Amino acid sequence: MARRGQLDASKLRPGWTTGACATAAATAAYEALLTGEFPDPVEIALPQDRRPSFALTLEQLTDGVAMAAVTKDAGDDPDVTHGALVRAWVRPGPPGSGVQFVGGPGVGTVTLPGLPLPVGEPAINPAPRAMITANLSAVARRHGVPLDLEVTIGVDDGEALARHTWNPRIGIVGGISVLGTTGVVVPYSCSAWIDSIRRGVDVARAAGLQHLAACTGSTSERVVSELYGLPELALLDMGDFAGAVLKYLSRHPAERLTICGGFAKLTKLAAGHLDLHSHRTQVDLSHLASLAVQVGAGEALAAAIRAANTAAEALDLAEADGIPLGDAVATAARDHALTVLRGSPVAVDVICIDRGGAIVGNSA
Repeated sequence: MARRGQLDASKLRPGWTTGACATAAATAAYEALLTGEFPDPVEIALPQDRRPSFALTLEQLTDGVAMAAVTKDAGDDPDVTHGALVRAWVRPGPPGSGVQFVGGPGVGTVTLPGLPLPVGEPAINPAPRAMITANLSAVARRHGVPLDLEVTIGVDDGEALARHTWNPRIGIVGGISVLGTTGVVVPYSCSAWIDSIRRGVDVARAAGLQHLAACTGSTSERVVSELYGLPELALLDMGDFAGAVLKYLSRHPAERLTICGGFAKLTKLAAGHLDLHSHRTQVDLSHLASLAVQVGAGEALAAAIRAANTAAEALDLAEADGIPLGDAVATAARDHALTVLRGSPVAVDVICIDRGGAIVGNSA
């Protein structure tokens, strides 16, 4: 059913990520910096050919700097940042500097390794940075000017909001993270989303498809589509509900199931969890260390993995030592999936990917 079709089937209203809101605010501010006028609403380009428009909540233009703000609408998702005011300040940068990102009030700072940004950087993730840069580049091309800017992103009350997230535990201090790979918030509802998974299985089986793929998001959908050439109907947006997919397939089997998702999420399935949501299950670093030992890690590496800040850091440590931790996680996740299937005739393979979509583990 794939992500768009499954979202439609869930009947839940999608929302916009902090990254999309920051992109809209920065785009409006840059246009005002060049022309003196704020576009309101401001249209931006997002991945998957989306072109939404955002109303501005605040705007301010002074000598050499423009500020615009957008209020985040998370749709039907109970997101802690729903209603947050996301601001962007744009000012000229030195010639040849390109786009430089600065963390404003309410945006956290990375203080520990293992995240997709270096220590000391503002917690504006790579995908939102790319979205912001692409939209600012379009404005610069339209006006025939070089793209040399300092872009500051802030979130009102972000430090207080961050206390309700995992940021303090993973070493992001002083505020929230600016997140989102597609710009769209997929709404969370157990009953609606699980029902949409079941309907996805039913539709795929009715179409005669016998190789299904359960994916944690749009990147994993792309990976399995490219790897196996699967049609859209074969793609199930599993999200965090691994148990829902496996339990339904145990009663309504297909010949083959590929589970594809981010390494950190699939470490949870490998440890026996069927709900992969970050608010309800955490990465078990001790379990990761034990898996590493099973595939050849010594005690020094195991200790380093147990002390890691994130699953990504644990994977980096293992890969640097030549230990196939990604394969071990994929294999353990597959083995647990088979136990949940309770002997149903479904062949299972598991693929772990990193944040960029590269395959870092395979049970095959």
